Amino acid sequence: MKIKAEKAVTLISVLLIVFLFAFFLKDILIPFVKMEMAHDMEGAKTLLRSKGILGFFAVTLIEALQMVVIFIPAEFIQISSGLSYPFPVALLLCDLGVCVGASIIYVLVRTFKFNNETYNKTKKKIDALSNDKRSKKTKSTVLLLYFLFFMPLIPFGAICYYGSSTEIGYRRYILTVATGVIPSIITSNLMGAAAKAFIMNSLPLPVLLLIIVVLAVALFLIIFTFLDRVYFKENDKTPDSVIYTALFKFAHFLRKNKQDLHFDDEKFVNTDGPYIMLCNHQSFFDFYYVKRFIGEKNVSFVINKYYATRPVLRKLSKKAGFITKKLFTTDMATIGGLMKTTRAGYSVVIFPEGRLSVDGASYPITEHGGGLYKKLNVDIVLVKIRGAYFAKPKWRKVFYPSDIYVTAERFISKEEAKRYTPEELDAIIENTLYRDESEDTCNVYHQPNKAKGLEKVLYRCADCGELYTTHGFGNTLSCSACGAEHKINEHYLFESGDIRSIHGYYEKIKDLERETLDTVKLECGVKTKIFDINGSLRKREKGFCTLTKKEFTYKSESTEFSISMTKLHALPFSCAEEFELYYNGEQYYFYPEENRLQVARWGLIADLIYEENHETKD
Repeated sequence: MKIKAEKAVTLISVLLIVFLFAFFLKDILIPFVKMEMAHDMEGAKTLLRSKGILGFFAVTLIEALQMVVIFIPAEFIQISSGLSYPFPVALLLCDLGVCVGASIIYVLVRTFKFNNETYNKTKKKIDALSNDKRSKKTKSTVLLLYFLFFMPLIPFGAICYYGSSTEIGYRRYILTVATGVIPSIITSNLMGAAAKAFIMNSLPLPVLLLIIVVLAVALFLIIFTFLDRVYFKENDKTPDSVIYTALFKFAHFLRKNKQDLHFDDEKFVNTDGPYIMLCNHQSFFDFYYVKRFIGEKNVSFVINKYYATRPVLRKLSKKAGFITKKLFTTDMATIGGLMKTTRAGYSVVIFPEGRLSVDGASYPITEHGGGLYKKLNVDIVLVKIRGAYFAKPKWRKVFYPSDIYVTAERFISKEEAKRYTPEELDAIIENTLYRDESEDTCNVYHQPNKAKGLEKVLYRCADCGELYTTHGFGNTLSCSACGAEHKINEHYLFESGDIRSIHGYYEKIKDLERETLDTVKLECGVKTKIFDINGSLRKREKGFCTLTKKEFTYKSESTEFSISMTKLHALPFSCAEEFELYYNGEQYYFYPEENRLQVARWGLIADLIYEENHETKD
């Protein structure tokens, strides 16, 4: 009997809505739009006056009944009222309709224990959003209702059914509903008013689109500010913050359906955390792939300080609970951040190579953290990413579709970690995470321009040894000096010759450069950007860089310093753009004034010198 009664109430409500919609569309909205398109302002005014208060009732009742039934969208009547009436009147009618509908729902739930089927389907989504925020306390319920009203794709009616099922009193309930829906109604009414002006040809299409975008952005900012500063205030500067969620939602928007993700978490599923997760680093979006691998639980990421040097990015990364790291330099703030974050119960993801793979093979880990991981006294998860390098290598701007595989290779409990020396733990980490993408090609690439831009990394001919004579065109890397050609097949391997892969080619270049280390002297004029210790741009200038086996030197009219190569772990670089380093806490970006391809050589020579010094020290 109860189910039949529910269906009867729903059927009657639907019939009333259909009748009122038919009346409103036939007698008011359609004639009104036609008159507006004909610029018949007098006729439009006469029509609205002829309906009088009945038109007002239509808007209010339709808004109220769609709340009860839930599945009728409210946006249509809100935009329609914006088309038909002045903005203050349309806003008042829609808000009044919402309050009437919310009151009906309150009575149905509290008095008759009415349970709407459509609401039941939505309830799981509401419960998931409420999570640990749900509480019987009135204040928490009010905040949750505001939060739900601000969330897209959840009908107002479903939210009211939820609110009515809590212990909140009617007065506070209806006040929350009346104010919580206002931002959405305002946006819809203003869009309707803008559409009316467009129909009258008094508003150009670009202006209409701009208004819609501005309104959407304004609504988003209102919602975001509320969530960030009120509802999730206690989560600020942690991985549970609104900023963190928004950043990964945006990353998901950019990458969903672009790559197919495959996860093997067999050695990870029983890990509650906190833990340190260490991963190899193949592409810029590795952080997104790893977050998808981890699942719903939010974790912090150690990120390059570079991404937190700009005013907006600096604030976002801080509010998202990320831990920043100055590359290849001792950073006590990073160590403090790791300790604080893990003690708060959050896990942390680290890419210990510190930079993207240049040739598809893992970089040696120059900043070992075995001792620190032992001191943190947390579990360690070693994760390997496959398939991401050739999808978007460092030297190419375009993404290729690919399968991405993320695998938990090894789990080291905090008890097991104690049994290893820091050096033994570092060796386990480096050996486990090492990957050469060319040894196990897990994707097939049929694109016609696989070699385009490859000279940004393979800057020297491996056949004749000439510098800056290579050029990638189509699927072929060729040398203008000796004419050698290396054609890439669908697995990103060279089709013929002794050199079989990009990594193999890069290793040949390394061998050629090792022969020059004792006498090498790189020099170039540069345009320099200097960022202070807080990440703000302090100065732009021109200078001169020199690199020898003994030291790196920079000179300008106002700045001069040298760094011993025994202390310089690496020179990270952006292909065909710049190389960079930290000195006295400040970050320097050097842009060669001639031949930007040489930045790859500066980076490789620095790596080889570090490698030789490290081997000598060992």
